[in-house]
Amino acid sequence: MLDRKQKLKISASLAALLLLAVGLGCNGFFVNPTLTSISVGPTATINQNGTVQMSAVGTYNDGSTSNLSDVQWSSSETTVASINTSGLVTGISPGTATITGASGTVSGTASVTVALSNVTGITISPTSASANLNGGTAQFTAQATVSGGSPVDITTTGTWSISSTSTGSTSDFTVTQGQTPEVVTVQSTATVGEIATVTITYVSSTNTYTANARLTVIQ
Repeated sequence: MLDRKQKLKISASLAALLLLAVGLGCNGFFVNPTLTSISVGPTATINQNGTVQMSAVGTYNDGSTSNLSDVQWSSSETTVASINTSGLVTGISPGTATITGASGTVSGTASVTVALSNVTGITISPTSASANLNGGTAQFTAQATVSGGSPVDITTTGTWSISSTSTGSTSDFTVTQGQTPEVVTVQSTATVGEIATVTITYVSSTNTYTANARLTVIQ
């Protein structure tokens, strides 16, 4: 026969097991949430030698979010923008770099554009060109006039667009971004004699500049 003390020990053990079972039944085992995505920011335009502090916000599989401090930072173009281990970006030369923040196998990105700080205007060359119907091409370049220095090529760092001044259409032509020279292609929907305006837009640290050229469709 069990004495009273033994019975009390057994009862206490059973009660503890019962409480544990109830707790597990209600809540299950606690598991740390899993990081599923990272949002990196800001997307920014900075001057040469200027800086911007990047941050990373993690989202977890339980829907929660938090600011991440243990992040591995990198830049796709270190000659354009560098980044230190704390996430501080420094502008090196004109252009755009993709900044990546990673934690383990999860990462996020944002773009940083390094702009000239002493631009006084931009020019496009040539100011007038022609291209054949249905697949003909024309090539353009652009430069920024810099106070106290030589002109800087901005063909790949500016934003190009084209629209028909004859019809207002933007689908009669295509323009490929990010190459030198910039190539405009005439589509089959265009018509002989149609005239289009080719535009480059450049955002400096202090202003936005545009320059235009004329494109004529020929047979």
